[in-house]
Amino acid sequence: MKIGFIGLGIMGRPMVRNLMKAGHEVVVYDIISENVEMMTKEGAKSAGSPKAVAQECEELIITMLPNSPHVKSVVMGENGVLEGAKPGVILIDMSSIDPLASKEIFEACAEKGVRMLDAPVSGGEPKAVDGTLSIMAGGEEEVFRQVKEILLHMGASVVYCGTIGAGNTTKLANQVIVALNIAAVSEAFMLSTKAGVAPEKVFEAIRGGLAGSTVMNAKVPMMLNRNFEPGFKIDLHIKDLNNAISAGHQLGAPLPLTAAVMEMLQTLHADGNGQSDHSALVKYYEKIAGMKLE
Repeated sequence: MKIGFIGLGIMGRPMVRNLMKAGHEVVVYDIISENVEMMTKEGAKSAGSPKAVAQECEELIITMLPNSPHVKSVVMGENGVLEGAKPGVILIDMSSIDPLASKEIFEACAEKGVRMLDAPVSGGEPKAVDGTLSIMAGGEEEVFRQVKEILLHMGASVVYCGTIGAGNTTKLANQVIVALNIAAVSEAFMLSTKAGVAPEKVFEAIRGGLAGSTVMNAKVPMMLNRNFEPGFKIDLHIKDLNNAISAGHQLGAPLPLTAAVMEMLQTLHADGNGQSDHSALVKYYEKIAGMKLE
């Protein structure tokens, strides 16, 4: 299949590679020309705009962009997808955005005869690279069934969550849990450090019990090794929690713990750590405690 793919950032590039590895022809676009050049050297075909991508790809277009305004612009704006899309094409937005924005984009697509899913992902760059992302989708179930096998080229878990916006609502729930988990790990391991108990021993002792988690297993070694190269950046987690808090306000859902962790992340951003991995949340506790977790 010829697939359009718009957005070639830290996640988009490996996702395109996995689609090409599965035998699909991929037509790509990104505002950063170096990203496009990198992917064309690997076998992708380039297009000059989102509209041009849509004109070439009559079955499926995927977007993987930073936030709601970017998706709206790429899909609904000048030279956007909807200006070039043919009726019947499927648009899968795999960005993590506000669920209400997904519904707005869905309505604009429907007016043009374009079918849409919101299908954000979890797993960060490492799982994008090895094609084992967790993908949570919202939209018409029939459309989901049509593209599920293609999504499985990029993810190990592909789950239909409900109508449009359900994918991004599920992703926001995921991001809340991940953020609070990293904060809890940071808090607990700083306690052990202050008490003179080696954090690596605490990690070894508790990782197999009820406190153990995928988040702990992934992020504690990064904290202990002072490796804050981004798999998922603090600034991106701030974006997701902003969307969660915004949705919570509109829905009347209380998010006091999310708001507290958001303030920690904002402090780290102000300290110049916005491009670090979100495991650098431990630096917030180090700053307050006056010692490093090592």
